[in-house]
Amino acid sequence: MIRIASVTAIPISILIASSAFAADQPVLKGPAAFGDWRADKPGVRRLIKPEDLPKPYVTKSASNSAGLADMPTGAKPQLPPGFSAELIASGIDNPRVVRVAPNGDLFVADSEANQIRVYRLAEGSAKPVENGVFAGNLNQPYGIAFYPPGDDPQWVYVANSDSIVRFAYRKGDLKASGEPETIVDNIPSNHHWTRDIVFSRDGKTLYLSVGSGSNVAEDMGKAPDGGLDAWLKSKPLGATWGSEDGRADVLAFDPDGKNGRIVATGLRNCSGMTIQPATGALWCVVNERDALGDNVPSEYATSIREGAFYGWPWYYIGNHEDPRHKGERPDLAGKATIPDVLMQAHSAPLNIAFYTGKDFPQEYQGDAFVALHGSWNRGNRTGYKVVRLLFKDGKPTGEYEDFMTGFVVSNGEVWGRPVGVAVANDGALIVTEDGNGTIWRITHGNSHS
Repeated sequence: MIRIASVTAIPISILIASSAFAADQPVLKGPAAFGDWRADKPGVRRLIKPEDLPKPYVTKSASNSAGLADMPTGAKPQLPPGFSAELIASGIDNPRVVRVAPNGDLFVADSEANQIRVYRLAEGSAKPVENGVFAGNLNQPYGIAFYPPGDDPQWVYVANSDSIVRFAYRKGDLKASGEPETIVDNIPSNHHWTRDIVFSRDGKTLYLSVGSGSNVAEDMGKAPDGGLDAWLKSKPLGATWGSEDGRADVLAFDPDGKNGRIVATGLRNCSGMTIQPATGALWCVVNERDALGDNVPSEYATSIREGAFYGWPWYYIGNHEDPRHKGERPDLAGKATIPDVLMQAHSAPLNIAFYTGKDFPQEYQGDAFVALHGSWNRGNRTGYKVVRLLFKDGKPTGEYEDFMTGFVVSNGEVWGRPVGVAVANDGALIVTEDGNGTIWRITHGNSHS
């Protein structure tokens, strides 16, 4: 991408932390929820339901990638009142997933540099006292997980685009002490390459997300070898074949990489996973398909149910049939699981983290933060922000709220593209963005230095 240096025309209101807060505004519903970046600000809430989706092709399919501006001097994201953003690091090649080690170290996948970076912060501060490369010579690393879960992990697992490897680990290690051990190999890696991993709460299951190899299975073929009837008898509901065999799925393995199996199908690109602390449920954020119009289909976050089919490529958001596969799978009509939280189409959710810290106000407890990387297949830009999914008694309300905005500087330029979200041991929210390669620490009240 081209960095655009013409930042002098950027409105100052976009560059400083906003004092505007919209919690007292009505929730935007239906077509009113399909706005763009100009309406985004902390506190704006949206609720999108399956019945709100427009029909396909109401608008033309846009190609509207953002020009990348340099981060203006002194720029900070916009946050709700009482919150502050501090810069931990900048100039990183491609910071993506961030995960917090039990001792508080931040492990960051620097994907295009093929390495995992680590940052140790001074207590109560955004200032790294140590940082370096934990491991290099990887292959587009993305997901990171510590095993076993808990206070004393013995391994760091890393999901490359084509494999899962693990490194021996002792609490406080800033550099891998040995070579990686391959746990799972032969993962298909073209097109959607972001492989996330997470362990179940009891540590017995390793989950892996594998995105599709295409937008909407254009090259998969109409039927698998041996015929559809035979395929249906031997495969999970909604399983794909050919070039998409084993893709658009969430898979599960034992911690040693054995006993591989399909957990759920029809997830076009589950780029981020986490375990909900309150319930132990696995959650996914999913990038849906392109080229059906500005507002269809919605992106989503959802708990993953064993054996569930989420629609791709034949259906989306329940029983909406993709016109490009019309009439191909009547046997799947009505069988696609409807996701829990719908978000604006093409906003590109990449990671999710539940808030369990004590730094933020009580009403944030149990809610989830999602990083939206930003749209390209939309006439009016959306995404490029971190949103908060609202929960009540451990269940999603379906509403989500803008939390961290201000990365878009004009209709053609952005300076930040959020990717990773994680909750630090002190309750701060850690956010990575790969537009200008920065990492941020978000705190509330007087907890920042």
